Amino acid sequence: MDLYIYNSLSRKKELFEPVQKGRVAMYVCGPTVYDYPHIGHAKSYISFDIVVRYLRYLGYKVRYVQNITDVGHLLDSGEDRILKGAQKEQVEPMELVEKYTRAYFAAMDELNVLRPDISPHAAAHIPEQIEFIKKLLAKKIAYEVKGSVYFDVNKWPEYGKLSGRKIEDQQAGARVEINTEKRHPADFALWKKAEQEHIMQWNSPWGQGYPGWHLECSTMSMKYLGETIDIHGGGMENQFPHHECEIAQSEALTGKPFVRYWMHHNMVLVDGVKMGKSLGNFTTIATALDKYSGEQIRFFILQSHYRSPVDFSGDAIEAAGQGLERLRATPSRLVEQQNHAPAGEMRPEIMATADGFRSKFMQEMNDDFNTPNAIGVLFNFNREINKLLQEEQLNKTECDYLLQTFHTLSGDILGIKLHTEQTNFSAAPFIEMLIELRKELREQKVWQLADSIRTNLLKNGIELKDGKEGTRWTIKN
Repeated sequence: MDLYIYNSLSRKKELFEPVQKGRVAMYVCGPTVYDYPHIGHAKSYISFDIVVRYLRYLGYKVRYVQNITDVGHLLDSGEDRILKGAQKEQVEPMELVEKYTRAYFAAMDELNVLRPDISPHAAAHIPEQIEFIKKLLAKKIAYEVKGSVYFDVNKWPEYGKLSGRKIEDQQAGARVEINTEKRHPADFALWKKAEQEHIMQWNSPWGQGYPGWHLECSTMSMKYLGETIDIHGGGMENQFPHHECEIAQSEALTGKPFVRYWMHHNMVLVDGVKMGKSLGNFTTIATALDKYSGEQIRFFILQSHYRSPVDFSGDAIEAAGQGLERLRATPSRLVEQQNHAPAGEMRPEIMATADGFRSKFMQEMNDDFNTPNAIGVLFNFNREINKLLQEEQLNKTECDYLLQTFHTLSGDILGIKLHTEQTNFSAAPFIEMLIELRKELREQKVWQLADSIRTNLLKNGIELKDGKEGTRWTIKN
């Protein structure tokens, strides 16, 4: 089955064909580490974690790069987010960066988000960014004014092709004071001159300063993945100006397409309003983890498509948790059945059942990573397994195949930990002991107590079936 990805650049789903057969170069805009990560970050990085996991499941060798922004990401006021955060907490900027980088990765670990293969820091790649700028200046696509360097959007006719914005529609002074240094309001900074009191600054051919936010991603993407990469991910709010500027400066430099597939996830809402630090309506991941498990939060995120918004609420996460518990119960019952099941060979119909659900699951994932529908398939598979447990005497081989298929779909691809690893403990001997006790009670005509054993076992999901060959038990959904 072919994989189709919605490409934000073409605004349609396209067949996925990487630049290099069998390999995928993927870059995702990482966090600006000036504060604790919130649920909006959870949606972003869980969404792209699914992309990486599924591509690897399909057999691709994925190199996943996700940057750490520790300089250059400016507020509308022109202040650097890192510098403002450091001043607020009265620490060195890199001390702030270390604190929140650790907090970010700790949160991602709790959400079972795979670590990127490379997590480059912008501040560690200043020399490469300076070289990038020098090349653009040599091509006369950038210009220097009083120690700052700007990209000349009028020299790049395709500017706006990702966001659909036209250069002539952009006005100066919409949100900040007009910058008279620019030739055009849409020109963006590649390098900013630093005032003397600015503590985050580096030497350059144009004087002391620091790089622009957009430049870091182009530079580090090219360094570790090449001039044309397969997938670039980020939030919809980054389409403009961040990703638009990345395309302009990268393609102006190389003359080659920068990215084959642009992927953008939608936002997290709170009562219909975007969640964000600037709005003061955000919930940190750490705060959410005080109430809910990482698995619950992850499952909640995956129940919406990455390109759809999701409304965050305690009720929604609680509901996700209930669904997660239903999925957890079945593999546990399979493990229990496997512990006391007889040996045997795989029956074709059992294999066909598991393979059929695997195929349906992949069909949904191949449609632009449709996790809500894939989870729907997983629930259907869950019900079918319970039906087999109730009606069939599955052998060890069949239990193992069903269990491994379920874990591949839920764990390897969706990253949902179901905690059903087989242990040395088994309830089977205790169930058999109760069955034997019940048999003795029936022989002694102690019917009420014998019936009580049967009733209590049923309450705990164990159904007894009496027959000519004795009593056998099955796990009931």
